[in-house]
Amino acid sequence: MSTRRTKYIFVTGGVVSSIGKGLAAASIGALLEARGLKVTNVKLDPYINVDPGTMSPYQHGEVFVTDDGAEADLDLGHYERFTSTRMTRANNFTTGRIYDAVISKERRGEYLGATIQVIPHITDEIKARVIDVASRADVAIVEVGGTVGDIESLPFLEAVRQLRHEAGPQNAISVHVTLVPNIAAAGELKTKPTQHSVKELLGLGIQPEILICRTEKQLSRSIKEKIAHFCNVPVGAVISAPDVSVIYELPIALHAEKIDEQITERLNIWSRPPDLGAWHRTVEIMKNPPRGIATIALVGKYVHLRDSYKSLHEALSHGGLANECKIEVKYLDSETIDASNVERELAGVDGVLVPGGFGGRGAEGKIQAIRHARENGIPFFGICLGMQMAVVEFARHVCGVAGANSTEFDPNAGDPVIDLMPDQRGVKAKGGTMRLGAYRCALVPGSLAAEMYGSSEVSERHRHRYEFNNAYKERLEQSGMVMSGLSPELGLVEMIELPKHVHFVGCQFHPEFKSRPHAAHPLFTRFVRASLSRRDARSRTETRTDVSESATSKLVH
Repeated sequence: MSTRRTKYIFVTGGVVSSIGKGLAAASIGALLEARGLKVTNVKLDPYINVDPGTMSPYQHGEVFVTDDGAEADLDLGHYERFTSTRMTRANNFTTGRIYDAVISKERRGEYLGATIQVIPHITDEIKARVIDVASRADVAIVEVGGTVGDIESLPFLEAVRQLRHEAGPQNAISVHVTLVPNIAAAGELKTKPTQHSVKELLGLGIQPEILICRTEKQLSRSIKEKIAHFCNVPVGAVISAPDVSVIYELPIALHAEKIDEQITERLNIWSRPPDLGAWHRTVEIMKNPPRGIATIALVGKYVHLRDSYKSLHEALSHGGLANECKIEVKYLDSETIDASNVERELAGVDGVLVPGGFGGRGAEGKIQAIRHARENGIPFFGICLGMQMAVVEFARHVCGVAGANSTEFDPNAGDPVIDLMPDQRGVKAKGGTMRLGAYRCALVPGSLAAEMYGSSEVSERHRHRYEFNNAYKERLEQSGMVMSGLSPELGLVEMIELPKHVHFVGCQFHPEFKSRPHAAHPLFTRFVRASLSRRDARSRTETRTDVSESATSKLVH
């Protein structure tokens, strides 16, 4: 076991929310891992919810799920995609979880009659959890959610201040992500917001060593000098972070600013120069895709906030990378789709993806999109609720089960082909009570699922309450649907497919959570490949049609 002390990098944000702390923390992790270091990331969320599981996607973006069943902040998805570290329940905790733990200890008498206070009891609980996760890595990158100055963040920032002091020099540094806005009317970048943000952080006892400045364009030497002067950092520690067209370019951009070199020097870490070859190849394909663009229709009900499908969007991009193409996602609101416009809405797309979700709003629109894809040979991929809707559609329109539905939408459905899991029937609490985390899935030999995975058994992450009703299994199979993935422990249907279709696959789990830019998930790789084949076939047909019409025109004239 290593006796080296864990080094800490604390990442905070200022001026505005959603400034990119998560991607900055993930990119720092990628750079340090490329230098041969073992890294881990921790996200401290200031909100009082115990976890984001009960929050609307419009409030918080997607809920990321770990192997051990934690419903976590979407930044954990960035951490997993940018590094090889696998997140767990311990890598993300909220104010709610901290207070819940402290109050539970007080009720059990573990504080020996002491008066429970924010300092030291809340801050000690925060520190203990951070130290526990950090002990498993060379470097722990700890991101504090929210914006400096928010009242909710104060206990976390105080814990950070204490941890920095206790870790000692060369063992902990602060990286502050801030904004340098471009005022168009004045035609110049303004440093005052950054100065005020750093001043706020200083007032809490934290002097940042490195500033990552979000900006529309590269900071000039004079701007960096001004920021350095007023924020008490070296000029080289002012990192210019302009917007990038591809998020996987961020580690390359930060390396060009020598952030990893400064971090290792300040933390007294010896490491090799980073090998960023894989990142350069990824960016090159995304910017100049050899096989062009494939258009995928994403039919869901949270399309008005793209972060609701963050992992899904990235997994599609990874599938494109594996096929050397770029994915253009056409977001379609399922509430607006019906039989009268589905053909028009899906015109020109190369594939149709229906993602997970909850509730009946927009369900019929999803069913219409799935039916159109099935009947017109458009590659289809259904995930979680998307698979369930594919089952409902097939039961209604192929098997003749007119009353087929999910009891999630209609508790009195005549034919509940999708039904509540038996162990969920008595559950009243909403938070953390679904089927969550990694479960095994046995694949049927000779199926497309087994071919795509190249394996007889896989493990995938779940987040749902409702399942395929096995009472209808035989009837659907007789009509041509193959149940190609089954749960060995629970006997539940995990994957479905239609062998006679060009590509019609559904899965009860969420494969997007395990996809990586340098290792695309096989289900997304094959779905994109099928979509490219449809695009190319359609292009050839259109070319032949144009040639034929041209020849006919010449004969007429």
